[in-house]
This record gives sequence, C-alpha cells and structure tokens, in this order.
Amino acid sequence: MIKTDIIIIGAGPVGLFAIFEAGLLKLKCHLIDSLPQPGGQCSEIYPKKPIYDIPGFPSILAGELVDNLMEQAAPFKPGFTLGEAAVSIDKNEEGDFIVTTNKGTQHEAPVILIAGGLGVFEPRKPPIANIEDFEDKGVEYIIKDPEFYRGKSCVIAGGGDSALDWAIYLTEKKIAKEVALVHRRSSFRGHLDSVQKVMDLAEAGKIKLITEAEVVGIEGQNHVEGVVIEHQTEGKYSLPTDHFIPLFGLKPSLGPIADWGLEIEKNAIKVDTTDYSTNIPGIYAIGDVNTYDGKLKLILCGFHEGTIALQSAFARIHPDKKNVLKYTTVNGVQGF
Repeated sequence: MIKTDIIIIGAGPVGLFAIFEAGLLKLKCHLIDSLPQPGGQCSEIYPKKPIYDIPGFPSILAGELVDNLMEQAAPFKPGFTLGEAAVSIDKNEEGDFIVTTNKGTQHEAPVILIAGGLGVFEPRKPPIANIEDFEDKGVEYIIKDPEFYRGKSCVIAGGGDSALDWAIYLTEKKIAKEVALVHRRSSFRGHLDSVQKVMDLAEAGKIKLITEAEVVGIEGQNHVEGVVIEHQTEGKYSLPTDHFIPLFGLKPSLGPIADWGLEIEKNAIKVDTTDYSTNIPGIYAIGDVNTYDGKLKLILCGFHEGTIALQSAFARIHPDKKNVLKYTTVNGVQGF
C-alpha cells in the first residue's frame, strides 16, 4: 500500500505542477499514469511541438515544458506509479481513499486530485486483421524501453513526431540492428528538423524509408517474423522484421473514471469552481478532464485550477491548521 497526502491521477503538465503547489503546503503527492513516462500528451504525442501560451515563455517545446515541471517538482520528492491505469476508488474505515490500478497496485490518501487530461489514452491501431494476435509478441504501440530493441530489426509505421523521433533514436544510438520507417504519404506531420534528419539518415543508408505505403499484414508463427507492405506503385511485398511498431498516436477516453460515481457532463467531470471539487467530497478534478461554465481547455488554466484546489485540499487534510499564503518571492522554495 502506497500512502501519501494526495493521490494525483494523471502525470501531464497540470498534474506535475500540482506537485509543486502541494509541496509549498508541505503536502506529499503520488502520481498514477497509464503512460510509461510523465508528461501526458506533451511527452507521448508531441514532445517537439512548440507551445506559445505558457507565461514567461514566448515559445517552449512540449517536451522541454515537461522537463522544467519535473525539475520544479523535484524538491518535493513525488512518487510515481507509471504504466498503470487507475481503475477503481474505494474508501477504508478511516475514510481515506484507496485507488487501485489495473496491475493491482494500491494507493491510500485522504484526497484525490484527478488531472487526467482527456482521460485514459489507448493506442490507435492500424486496421490489420490479425494484429491483436501479435500484441506483446513483436507488436508494440508504445516504446517503453528502447533497450528492448537492442540488436533487433524494427519496422516503425507513422508520420508524426513519435514515429520520427523513435526511428532517429533507435538508429543514431545504434540500438536497433535495422530500422524501417513506413508512412502512407510522402510528406510528414512531424517537426521539420526531425523530418530532415530522417531524410539524411535514409540517404546515408542508415534508415530504410518507405513512403506512399502501408503495412497491411503481419507474418509469423508465435512472434512477428515480417510485415506485408502495400506500396502505391510497387504493390504488395514482404519485409522481414523482429518488431512492428505502429505509432499512430493515442485516442482519449474517460475510461474507468466514468464509473467512479462522479458527475459527468459532456464526457468530462463537472466541478464547483469555488475549489474545483467534484460531487464526491475529497475528490477534485483539474485541467482538461473537468468542465464548468466558461471552461477553457488550456494548460495555464489547469495550473490555476490546481493551485486553488490544493488550498481546499490543505483545509480538508488539516482542518485545525490555518494556512497563511506565503509568497515564494519572500520565502523561497523549501523542499522535503
């Protein structure tokens, strides 16, 4: 049982900033996220996408924002349960919440802060009839540990930042034995620098770049042994490989959150804007996962919502203590 002051469900930018705000109140946090690393969409889908509406940063890449938030949170020693989705919330005899993940990990706290963004992310799977037969047998939708592909041949499919970045990484770090990148168009959606780098690696013969083509089949017995590629002009042919990694992004859904007894409106959690509390006392919702009149789905709004919610959480956890707002410009930041 992992015990803490506040369980934060969702480790995107809003959840990460909440660690800092909680730390200023001397409250410890433990975060749960279904993705294998902190940062939510910013890390998983568009780490190199520039963001222009973060105060004090005329432009900052999404991945850099996550790195900065992690650095800002570090003095408060947050805990993380990553690669696991929160599936149920119960209460114990003392009135504290028990949050259990899909892998059975349990967490206990008097307060829950749901910062789940748009919800649980599920991979967008290509329409290949037998693809589910090869999941965890050579088909992976998310790269969790690059070393898993050491000395292996890999076919990556996709045209966004994630596909480009991983094709570059596995090649430049000399992890994969061979890397092929398959994309159904000749142009890519990713960052221009990444596109150019892939082109350069392909020209140097270090990446096999296959455009205007799709992977339409998987070959093998108990493990992926190859893929079937359908090219717009060359037709169908087989390409031997050890791993097929379709990186087509993730699709959001509220997932188990929808079954927790929270008031849901327009596929989001309805909150009271006094403190962003839900209809269940002790549970708050901040960021894109919540809804209220005038709601704006912006990261900076989520930062504000978390700050207000944590003031209320402090009063709930310490009803006999008076919290006097202390400015960091005067007191600095004192970690745990």
